[in-house]
Amino acid sequence: MWRPGNWSSSSLSQQQQQPPPRPPSPPNNNNLAPQLRNYAPSPLGRWPNASAVRPALSHRSSMMSLAGGNTPNASTVSLPIKGNQLGYRKAVSAPAPPGVRNPLNVLEGILGAPLVTGKGEVWMPEARDAENVAFAGLSLDEFVMKAEEELGSAVGRKREYNEQSVGEYEKEKDKFQDLHRSITACDEVLKSVESYLSAFQVDLGTVSGEIETLQNRSMSLDRQLGNRKAVEMMLGPIVDDLILPPNDVRRLVEGDVNDTWVKALHDTDRRIKAIESKDPAKVKAVQEVQPELEKITHKTIERVRDFFVSRIKALRIPGANSQLIQQQGFLRYQELFQFMANHHAQLAEEIAQAYTNTMRWYYSTHFQRYHKTFEKLKLHVMDKNDVLGQEEAARKGGLIPGLKGSVAATYDPFNIGRRIEILRNRTAPIMAAYQAEDDRTTHYLEFHFRHFNTALMENCSAEYTFISEFFSHKKHDQLSHMFNSIFEQTFALGRAFTKTLVDNTYDSLGILLCVRLNQYALFEMQKRRIPAAEGYLNATNMLLWPRFQLVMDAQCESLRRNINNTRMLAAVSGPAAKQSAAPHFLTQRFASLLHGLLSLSAEAGDDEPVQRSLGRLRSDFEAFLTKLSSGISDARKRERFLLNNYSLVLTIISDTDGRLAIEQKQHFEQLKKTFQE
Repeated sequence: MWRPGNWSSSSLSQQQQQPPPRPPSPPNNNNLAPQLRNYAPSPLGRWPNASAVRPALSHRSSMMSLAGGNTPNASTVSLPIKGNQLGYRKAVSAPAPPGVRNPLNVLEGILGAPLVTGKGEVWMPEARDAENVAFAGLSLDEFVMKAEEELGSAVGRKREYNEQSVGEYEKEKDKFQDLHRSITACDEVLKSVESYLSAFQVDLGTVSGEIETLQNRSMSLDRQLGNRKAVEMMLGPIVDDLILPPNDVRRLVEGDVNDTWVKALHDTDRRIKAIESKDPAKVKAVQEVQPELEKITHKTIERVRDFFVSRIKALRIPGANSQLIQQQGFLRYQELFQFMANHHAQLAEEIAQAYTNTMRWYYSTHFQRYHKTFEKLKLHVMDKNDVLGQEEAARKGGLIPGLKGSVAATYDPFNIGRRIEILRNRTAPIMAAYQAEDDRTTHYLEFHFRHFNTALMENCSAEYTFISEFFSHKKHDQLSHMFNSIFEQTFALGRAFTKTLVDNTYDSLGILLCVRLNQYALFEMQKRRIPAAEGYLNATNMLLWPRFQLVMDAQCESLRRNINNTRMLAAVSGPAAKQSAAPHFLTQRFASLLHGLLSLSAEAGDDEPVQRSLGRLRSDFEAFLTKLSSGISDARKRERFLLNNYSLVLTIISDTDGRLAIEQKQHFEQLKKTFQE
């Protein structure tokens, strides 16, 4: 019996004499495995003892000794199909003799699984796994021969199949050629893509390097920016003050004077002031900029001077509206004049003087024309015959020197009537020059006085407001002097006009109306805070009050003359008279005049001469009545005569108000009671 691990000398010599057989081609494991699974198990395919362990092969054993068909001890035990499905026992293989194949390699080719490890160790299947291999009652040599036959038939079939495939390939040659070309084209495309991607990778690396460079550069720029911002915070305001925008400079030198030009001048002036406030020793740029600033300043002053000279010339155009020119040509560009006053005071003063001379001519010319239109208006004339004691037959009209349109009086000079409305309608519109030329109505002197002086005061208010605002750099005394210089001739014309109105008139009510109008004008100027016109208004008062007292003295004198007028006394108490107790006609005149004077003195002060004038007039009137009543022989009738006269006076003045009115009413009430008793 052959035992593993023992080699016989005969078998060894036989193997050395015979050439080694050609090892069979390893069968296809995929084709062989099913065939092996179809074999029926051999009756000898099981080990006598399933639990026994198959001894390991000796290193001197060969594949031929294992596969010898004439060996009576040939094994018929089935081998496993695949090595990876079996468990192996580790065994050490000895090197095969020269010229002899390693049996383990042969067995590996049969089984289709590697049995030799890298260390020369051999794994043998366990005894229990050999039961799964079936040889169908064949010996190992027969099994190998059968496998070789099957492998040969498989190779023949494969060769036949290959011949058939060649024919089919010839038929499909064009398709394969197209496929080959497509594949070649795809290879070319892929090569170009590969080159593109390679170039892209290179570029990407370059870009990555550039990005890193840019990142470093960005960090450096950030640091520089932070440093520049820190420096800018310190130097920015100084640099802004030192820089003059070229557009502003070009506009100041060449542009038209308008709102944009004024804005550019404002910005330039602000920068000039900022530069002048800096120390040239500390800021070197100031020394470099100052010469250019002086040139710009001189050119700007020249442009401003020419602009205001043109505006002043516009005031001399006939029919020019001074207030419109002042608003649009002067106040709108006030900053220009202030700039000139700050940088060239002498030139600004010359411009102011030129304006003063122009406006003096403007107002004097226009008010002279206005004065001439009032000379043509018709005026009620009240001369020395229009007094209380004058008889009706002696009253006649006359002319006032200097007033061409004067006509004879046609209205009661002692009755106030509707003349007081001129005080109540102080906001009535002023008569224009062209309206006065077409007016054919006869007026009282207060009408002329009111329109002329109201127009003068309105122009004074507008002019003083303008010069106070436009020439704001001047002091109050300088503004007052400038105002008086402008209106000096006009004020003289107004005083002459007032003197012409009241110098030869005996209209006591008209003069007192002018006094009240002048007082209202003075109060209005004080409310508007225009003290410069007070001189003219006070001078007008100095013309009105003395004339009023003179007229009141004439009234009193006319009453005193009638006390010794025998003809008037005879008309009342003479033998031919009926000695009537009716009031005298002079009482009606006196009461009307007293009513008018009290109505105009409702708000009079204690220091006015009206009270003294009324006291004298009342005393002379009472003396006249007493003298007139002395000619009546009947005492009762004489008392009734006085009672009727005083009652008439009290009745006429009963609707008056004011302190003076109360005093006069109390006095005549007391006289009435005295004669009633």
